[in-house]
Amino acid sequence: MPHLHAEWHKASRIGWLRAAVLGANDGVISTASLMVGVSATGASASAVLTAGIAGLVAGAMSMAAGEYVSVQSQADTERADIMRETTELETQPELERAELVAIYRNRGLDEDLAVRVADRLMAHDALGAHVRDELGITETLRARPAQAAIASAMSFALGAALPIAVALASGSEAALYITASTLVALLGLGGLAAYAGGASIRKGALRVAFWGALALALTAGVGRLFGTAI
Repeated sequence: MPHLHAEWHKASRIGWLRAAVLGANDGVISTASLMVGVSATGASASAVLTAGIAGLVAGAMSMAAGEYVSVQSQADTERADIMRETTELETQPELERAELVAIYRNRGLDEDLAVRVADRLMAHDALGAHVRDELGITETLRARPAQAAIASAMSFALGAALPIAVALASGSEAALYITASTLVALLGLGGLAAYAGGASIRKGALRVAFWGALALALTAGVGRLFGTAI
């Protein structure tokens, strides 16, 4: 019997990595931009810090709520599809068997082999076979609303904590240091995501940093143009 070895593919981690990087990016960019925009109005250091903390809390809760609602909708759809599949297996098993046979034939199996595979899988776990092969739902990819909400909120909060920590340490020069540290952080996040996904580190880092720089510039311009000292 040949020796089995574990294979680690980049695609297996791109889902959670994408969510984590997006959350951290949102936290860094939105909070830093808010703080830089408030600072551009001539506001005091305490006002800038307060804006950052408020942005962290509001952003993390918004991310959690949005992710929970979105993923819960997906979970509800999955649950309804599984219930429908359960009913169909009870009321029309031959049609469900034919569906599996057709699925396996479309994947390249000949008729006889497709029939044998369908029969064996339905005898072992009919619902599991249909959920996986007909509906495309697997345990790894099942929707988990609470987990998604917590992960999004935490990644956003971790990203947002950076400009707040910089503001605490830099005092009156907060805007300058927040901008510099944010761009460095975005370069790192973009490069990390690109590396883990097998893409160009340079392109990934520059892409994320560009959009962050644009957000910072726009909010600073709005603060300078329309703001008044608080």
